[in-house]
Amino acid sequence: MSISSKCDPFILPDNQPYEILEVKEAFNALTTTENLYAHYLAQASWYGGLIVLYQTSPESPDIFLLLHSLNTAEITSSLKSKALAVGVTETEFIAFMVYSSGFYANLGNYLGFGDSKFVPNLDKTAFEKIVNVSEAVAKNPGLKEVWVRVVSPMFSLTDREKQLGLGNDGITKYFSGNCDSKDSELVNKYFKHKNIEGYNNRVIKTVEDGLTVYEIRHAAIDSAIITEEEFEGCKFKVTTGDYAALLQMVNENLAQAEKHASNDMEKRMINDYIQSFKTGSLEKHKDGSRFWIQNKGPIVETYIGFIETYRDPVGMRGEFEGFVSVVNKKMSEMFQTLVDKSEELLPELPWPPAFEKDTFLRPDYTYLDVVAFAGSMVPSGINIPNYDEIRQSEGFKNVSLGNVLSAKHGVRSRSNYLSDADDQLMKKYKISAYEMGVGLHELLGHGSGKLFIKDADGKANFPEDLINPLTDKPIESWYNPGETYDSLFTTLGSSYEECRAETVSLHLCLVPGVPQIFGIKGGDEVENSIYINWLSMAHSAITGLEMFSPTTMQWKQAHMNARFVILGVMMEAGEGFCTVKQVTGADGKPDLLLSMDRSKLESVGAPAISKFLTKLQVYKSTGDIKNAREMYEAYGRVSDTGDHPWLSWRQIVLARKQPRPIIIQGNTRLEDGKVELTQYEASPEGMIASWRDRFGNIDELAGILSKVTESEGNHW
Repeated sequence: MSISSKCDPFILPDNQPYEILEVKEAFNALTTTENLYAHYLAQASWYGGLIVLYQTSPESPDIFLLLHSLNTAEITSSLKSKALAVGVTETEFIAFMVYSSGFYANLGNYLGFGDSKFVPNLDKTAFEKIVNVSEAVAKNPGLKEVWVRVVSPMFSLTDREKQLGLGNDGITKYFSGNCDSKDSELVNKYFKHKNIEGYNNRVIKTVEDGLTVYEIRHAAIDSAIITEEEFEGCKFKVTTGDYAALLQMVNENLAQAEKHASNDMEKRMINDYIQSFKTGSLEKHKDGSRFWIQNKGPIVETYIGFIETYRDPVGMRGEFEGFVSVVNKKMSEMFQTLVDKSEELLPELPWPPAFEKDTFLRPDYTYLDVVAFAGSMVPSGINIPNYDEIRQSEGFKNVSLGNVLSAKHGVRSRSNYLSDADDQLMKKYKISAYEMGVGLHELLGHGSGKLFIKDADGKANFPEDLINPLTDKPIESWYNPGETYDSLFTTLGSSYEECRAETVSLHLCLVPGVPQIFGIKGGDEVENSIYINWLSMAHSAITGLEMFSPTTMQWKQAHMNARFVILGVMMEAGEGFCTVKQVTGADGKPDLLLSMDRSKLESVGAPAISKFLTKLQVYKSTGDIKNAREMYEAYGRVSDTGDHPWLSWRQIVLARKQPRPIIIQGNTRLEDGKVELTQYEASPEGMIASWRDRFGNIDELAGILSKVTESEGNHW
């Protein structure tokens, strides 16, 4: 039987929606060489994506091995027939398929967007029947031992296990299980002392001869001890060798992709990535990223490595991701227009000119159709690389992922918490508003603003008599040697930066002529798209309440935390501009109603957002983490105090939760020297089939995963 109700935040419902990532038309337009280049890059990305299993939870690799063995040994209809014959119900088997497809989509048993654990929506007995009757167990009886290992953690929901976090606050694989915040603070001090960044490493704490030892283990094929020394009464070891067997597969496919690169820039980029994954050198990945930035306007666009820091509890270590995509030339021309107008738009931002980069580094901004995106989630837009020193002085790229945007953000059902009139506007204008919002967010949100830095010689990249617009006094803080945005803002960093980019989007969409850049024509269309850009921000904040953990009183998702903060600013603006109140829904149950007075958008909403945005940038520029945290956490607090009992209202949000769609991606394969693309139906069976085709040789894959597991050791 199903074990949880529809509103349970820790299950994927049996009516889970699915969407296809449509890319066949774009892929088929590529040349043979471009197809081969994309194919090998996709293979590299998918093998690297399996690293996410080892970055998520201790049990994820074993759960993957079990599920993938079951789903690879026979087609789904065969397994279903056997399961029904031994008493598994139709509903229970659907729940098994949904759990499998959700696990594949998130590359682990924690949501990639939300960081909360999800468990099967069927009981252990029914699940065990499916395992025991499968062709996989008949071929490999050892899988029963895997089942015994995973059954408890697969279903367990202790308070700590409900979300990702550090120490008692949650589960993480970025630190060994015996680490807490004090350990992370000491490691951060060592990082600053040695000028180490966290993107491609993990922390393992042990004890040797009574001395606490911290191993900083870098992802690499080669295994070596780089440094071994004492620091503040502890021993620190910097090593390489994490995820070696999977990175070996990444590099083998990157080497094949290099043979089909279209220019020398791509070859040098790939070669640096290969060296980075071989040796663990973050500098080599930065060098590859520099070539990537310089490679303007490629037909096949890609990026791969340890990128986003959202899921590290202290916001420094990157999750592996890799993507391959095809440029949509027509839409990219539209986004390039935004780049061309950037110098005109940046002065429209509310902070003084000295808080903006000395020179705007014109990036590529391309509109892409994704062929493959391996990671715990598939975003709608990206601004990379994330390395501050490169973004500040050398540049970056922006991409909007068009087929992802269409798959994830099309509105088919009625939107909760809105009036009928707003619901109709949301259906009609959300895609155009979202394209505009993502474009401004990525290019001029993440691409704007300056960090004030003093080097080891005391040389500053800013006037030392610069006045802080918030205090009317000279600035009193900046980034010192060894300090980065990530190392100063740590746990706050990801959400704070997303909030800054989202707020830039709200601010700039009001500038005359901006909506037209995105193909939004006509008075009503422009006004409605702007309104929906603002309204959907507030709406996302409410739906995002499910991603707040009452157990730890912390947000589990950076973007949703950011949007809730922005909603707080909108409501604080007053004059009835933005309100949320509890009402009785059409079904007679408790509901919420979000209202925004669009006539006051520019007179009330815009000034409030402008003032808030200035604070965000000034605190970031000056490295003022104290004031940044105090302001941000006040807006992001979820409680039942005051006029808005958000903690209680969260139960309404859970009861009315609409699940996010699972994205089903296609596969490329070589047939007689040519690359063929296969796409799948929008269903759990389609998702399972896509992964069966992606990694069909379970024995070979199990051997690779066992090497990674063995090298990890028992530290979690």
